[in-house]
Amino acid sequence: MKRSIWALPRLRLAAFALLERNFLVWRKLIGPAIVLNFGEPLIYLLGLGLGLGQLVGTVSGLPYLTFLASGVVASSAMTTVSFEGMYSVFTRMVPQKTYDAIMASPLDIDDIVLGEVIWAAIKGLISAIAIMVVAAFLGAVSGGWMALWALPIVFLMGLTFAGPAIVMSAVAGSYDFFNYYFVLVVTPMFMLSGVFFPLDHFPPVLLLAVQFLPLIHAVDLIRPLIVGQPLTHVGLHLAVLSGYALLGYYLAVVFVRRRLWV
Repeated sequence: MKRSIWALPRLRLAAFALLERNFLVWRKLIGPAIVLNFGEPLIYLLGLGLGLGQLVGTVSGLPYLTFLASGVVASSAMTTVSFEGMYSVFTRMVPQKTYDAIMASPLDIDDIVLGEVIWAAIKGLISAIAIMVVAAFLGAVSGGWMALWALPIVFLMGLTFAGPAIVMSAVAGSYDFFNYYFVLVVTPMFMLSGVFFPLDHFPPVLLLAVQFLPLIHAVDLIRPLIVGQPLTHVGLHLAVLSGYALLGYYLAVVFVRRRLWV
């Protein structure tokens, strides 16, 4: 008997079979992936951090390169996870029909979505590690070993953004549909979450509105760890990210069920 599409997802270790499958495919593309993960942040940090940083000087008491690097760790992970959750998942779901083949095995939709969410978060983590390595090489990581605590936050942030991206894949008719998500969701968060500049001078109404964006909570956790500053409101930030992650994962399961159950 088929379950309701609104039923709570089942969490099973079978999802790791999907992770293994994705890793084996990604392993064949590891060369270009490494070039992208290290090359892009290097260009960002050199171009903006060192170039624009000469004009800006310090921001919030930090050299602009350091301020920027800590924000780019979070924003780049968000972008990587969103790309994986949309373009890669849609490719496996629709043109390649990989999921149709997987569902002929003991795995079901719940296993597939859980595996994809975790895999997207891992891809975001890999991107963040690459940026932190480049930033450390440029002297923009001043938090010492405490900076490593940013990595679990990045992984949680990956889980936060994976669900909504997979929802977009489940409702998309083509790749062009994803432009709506990037223009209406990713880009505003990219610009309004304290990645490039502090939010101190925002109008009070706008400052209150951006507090609902998950990226700002990730940045507020990751930046202090990377630059060696004290953390504040840790419980609130973790609760917001976890809430978005759980809701996004549930909705991803629901919408993928609706698309694939016929």
